[in-house]
Amino acid sequence: MSNSLGMLTPGKKVSLKDWDPKDTQDIKNKEEIQQETDQLKERFAELQSKLFTEKKQAVLFVFQGMDCSGKDGVIRHVFSNLNPAGVTVHSFKSPTAEELSHDFLWRAHSVTPGRGYIAAFNRSYYEDVLITRVHGQVSDKLAKRNIKHIKHFEQLLLDCGVKVVKIFLHISKQFQLEKLIDRIEKPHKNWKLDPSDLQERKFWKQYTQYYEDVLELSATKQAPWYVVPSDNRWYRDYTVLRIAVQTLEEMKLSDPDPRPELQSLLPELYKERDKK
Repeated sequence: MSNSLGMLTPGKKVSLKDWDPKDTQDIKNKEEIQQETDQLKERFAELQSKLFTEKKQAVLFVFQGMDCSGKDGVIRHVFSNLNPAGVTVHSFKSPTAEELSHDFLWRAHSVTPGRGYIAAFNRSYYEDVLITRVHGQVSDKLAKRNIKHIKHFEQLLLDCGVKVVKIFLHISKQFQLEKLIDRIEKPHKNWKLDPSDLQERKFWKQYTQYYEDVLELSATKQAPWYVVPSDNRWYRDYTVLRIAVQTLEEMKLSDPDPRPELQSLLPELYKERDKK
């Protein structure tokens, strides 16, 4: 079904009931993993630096999940230690009139990362086979055809050196309920709530079913899906950080080639230094 990080096995049937959103792999609290978390953050920053200087590959992290699953939060926590010059974050809202006049992948392609960069998508092109399907804007047949287009699109990115990593933040319906109540009860969190979130909650069953289709039909070995239990925010952040570090480790990043011709510049610099 999946490995210890929740990576799906391509071609296998997916049922989200198989994952407990509260699961923490027997880790009791975030203090227990604080040292490892700090080390992972340092390693992630080191690997990002190699990625940036190598300028041969890129990484796209796609974050999907139900409302209140914590997409903003996990991006903020996991990417906080990186050099912001090498990271872009893009949130996918309702498409504009211009975007609607193009194919559904057009708006995504223009914000995929260039070589040397990391990009994080808060929601993504997968919305076009989820919310549109839930609300009957596309048929099941068209949605599944578009999932095939997505797989081809991701293969194009892979062929151009962009590693695609897709993460589903898995929360329980009860957890979402508590978050929605919290956003209403606390005035400083009111801005987080869109009244439409309460309407979308009524389609929980349909969203679950269509997410299972997406996870099953679009998971590949080269562009994997991970299911991350996310009722415990600290465990969610820790797991995504592990996924990120493992991804960049497997890319076998290299330091840039030395430039021997620069040695000829040293005598003049040494001479200037010796004058002081």
